Amino acid sequence: MLGTERSALWHTEIVARGWESKSVEGQIELAREKDTGASAAQITPEQRRRIREREDLELSRNRILRDLARATHPRYRELLEAALSHLNNKIAALDQTGREP
Repeated sequence: MLGTERSALWHTEIVARGWESKSVEGQIELAREKDTGASAAQITPEQRRRIREREDLELSRNRILRDLARATHPRYRELLEAALSHLNNKIAALDQTGREP
């Protein structure tokens, strides 16, 4: 009986993780549609590329922040902090180039 309970719990956890992933994916797509749906005709391909690049950088940044919150080894934390700094600089540079006329 204990094995059956573990199996059910394992299955529930895997399904829950998969569902959460699908939910997040759906929310991202919905946000993209909202952002680009009304003004799609006004956004240039270059602006679209910058938006996509910034979203990718933000996703990477969030992953690093999540890893940093869990990291315990000092050298790994140092590596993650350097990666976070690099991504912050790339996001700031991308924001600056997007503001120039």
